[in-house]
Formats: sequence, structure tokens, C-alpha cells
Amino acid sequence: MATPPPPEPQPPHRATPFSPPGQPQPQPQQQPYLYPYPATSQPWGHAAWRQTYPLPPSSPLNGLAIAALVLGVLCFLPGVGLLLGIVALVQISKRGERGKGMAVAGIALSTIGALLMTLVFTTGGARDVWDGFRDVSSGAGGTFSVDKGECFDSPRGSLEEDVYDVDVVPCAGEHDAEVFAVFSLPEGEYPGDAAVSDAADEQCYVRSETYAMDTWALPPDVDVYWFTPTRQSWRYGDREVICVFGDEEAEGSLTGSLRQDETTLDDDQFAFLEGEAILRDAFDGVPDTEYVEDDLTAHKVWAGQMVRALERQTSALRAHEWGHSAEEAVTAYVEALDRARVEWEGANRASDADDFSDHWDKSYGLTHGPKVVTARKALGLTAESPLYDGEGGGDGAGEGGSDAHV
Repeated sequence: MATPPPPEPQPPHRATPFSPPGQPQPQPQQQPYLYPYPATSQPWGHAAWRQTYPLPPSSPLNGLAIAALVLGVLCFLPGVGLLLGIVALVQISKRGERGKGMAVAGIALSTIGALLMTLVFTTGGARDVWDGFRDVSSGAGGTFSVDKGECFDSPRGSLEEDVYDVDVVPCAGEHDAEVFAVFSLPEGEYPGDAAVSDAADEQCYVRSETYAMDTWALPPDVDVYWFTPTRQSWRYGDREVICVFGDEEAEGSLTGSLRQDETTLDDDQFAFLEGEAILRDAFDGVPDTEYVEDDLTAHKVWAGQMVRALERQTSALRAHEWGHSAEEAVTAYVEALDRARVEWEGANRASDADDFSDHWDKSYGLTHGPKVVTARKALGLTAESPLYDGEGGGDGAGEGGSDAHV
């Protein structure tokens, strides 16, 4: 006959004492929960017991403390982060919630962020930061900030590529470009790439002659470049055109300033070059035809314009009071200009292209001959005349240089 297994062990029982009648009865003490824990070392039919105690429930984490810390770390809306941190501390104190350290950290970071933001706005740095972010994010490629008379190096060493920023350097040393004019285009809708380029072409060349008045002093490898707004930068208010001198070779550079205007010239030099500008502007009006015989009428009209320009030039030179060292040389040059005017009057009455060309050759020799060289030496100006493509009379070519466009 099989022997039944022994009964399962029961948890130990503790008797509860009773107090005498009329006395408060003691409350039974809560007994810890006992549950079986297998122990391989015990014989079959027996179990080991382990005593456990219930853990107290954890306090909830305050949500505002979390939000305050996040806003403080991101420096986003520091005023809101500071307010949320303070409210979180009040709630934590009343409710016994967790997150006090997070709230304090959020308050500290938001305070620092608010101070930095105040400093940025009061010093004007906010606009600079926004402008830089705006240009980079939009890929505007607009103009950079430089002033007339400054020299700079392009990051890539080229003036024929989009430039977002430049390094301003002293003009006395080597540099990629020298700024000779800065002007703004009219407000309104973007006129198109071609219209913007045409406006820069016209205005930059005109302004170059008022910055570098002595065109004889310009090195032969110097050309005119410009930087204009793009369609993207126009949307953000960019209207600025920057005109610069640069070397016509992509890897070339300039040395020394090319500026010769009222800020660098004495009174005699400035008056002389103002007179030269009148004659130069008249020469620029030469007809576009390759040969005189292609349009003799237009050339004769132009000859009349040359006569009037020489009248204005000689009047201006005679009206100026020249220094003793330059007076004789300038007077001799003015007399040569008078004879040149007579030749242009003959060209204006020419009967054919050959007659016109003869007068043109003689007048050009007078305006660009030994007399002007002597006058320039007396004034301390460059005395070596530049050579231009197609220069000389008889083929319809006048003064002018090559144009490079960017």
C-alpha cells in the first residue's frame, strides 16, 4: 500500500495576544508575504521560503520640469523656458513630484539664453546673423559689403565667379581687385539678368573714369569687373552693384592703388585731367562703322561734336590759374588744341573719306603729341601715352580699350 505524501508545510502562525476587557485591543501586525522558493538542497516534498517586502510607489515626474529643461538646452524661447521652470518648482513643492533638478537646470539655461539674446539684439548682431543665415539658406549669391576705395582678395582668386564674401586687404600690397564705385539699382521687380548686366556695364565704365581720372596711368592689363544682385538676392532687398578694377588675367593681381581723383591729386593736376575728360568723352562718340567711307555723314557729325568738345576743353584750361612750373607747358598744349580744333572743323566739311581721314590724322597728332607729354611732365602726371588697339587715324578707330564683362 502506497504511503501518501506528507501534508504541505504551513506558514508559521503567531498567536495574537488579547488585552483585558475594556482595554484597546492590539491590531494584528501585517505579516510579510511568504512564497515558495525552490531549493535543490532540500529533500523531496519540502520547500524553502524567502521573505519579501512591498516597494513604495515612485512619485511622478513633473512634465513642466522636462519642458523647461528642453527649452533651456535648445535656447529656444528662453522666456517661456524660464516661466515653465518656476511653475514646475512650485508644483513639485506642493505635489511631492520629481524633477526639481531638471527645473532648476531649465531656469539657469533659459536665463543665460535670455541674456545672450538681449545682447545680440542691442548690439545689432541679430540682423547680421539673420542675413548670413538667409543668404546661405537661399543660395542667393548676392553682393558682399565693401566700400569705394577698398581693395580685396577673392577666396578663389577669380573675379569671374559668384562671390559670397571677400577678404579686405591694404591696397599698397598685392590684391585681386580695387573697388572704384558702389551704386544701387532702382526699386521694383527684378529686371532680368541681361538688364542688370547692361546697367552695370554702362555705369561702371562711366564711374571708372571719375575714380582713375588719368587713364594714361592705368596698367594695360587692368580691366573693369562688376558684381550684381541675383534674382534670389533681389527678393531680400539686394540692389547693390559693386564696380572693381582687376587684372584681365584670371590669376593676375594688382599692386598699389589706382585711385586718381580729387582726394589724391593737387589742384593743377585735377583741372588738367578734367579738361582731358571732356576730350576723351568726345572721342568715345566715334561711329561704330569700321571704315569712314561706310558712313561718312555720321563721321562728319561726330567731327562737329569734337569741335565743340575742344572749345569747352580749351576754355576750361585757360580759365584755371596754373602754378608757375606748369603754366608755360600747359599754355603751349592749349595752343595745340586750338590747331586740332581747326582740323576737326575741316573734317566736318570733308568731301570724301580720304579728306576726312587726313584732317583726323593731323588733329590726333596735335591732341596726343609732344605738347601734351610736356604738359604732363610739368604737372607730375604720367607722360607715357597708352597704346590702344587700332589706334591711329584713317581707319575709323579712336580712343578706347577692350571691355571685359562678368
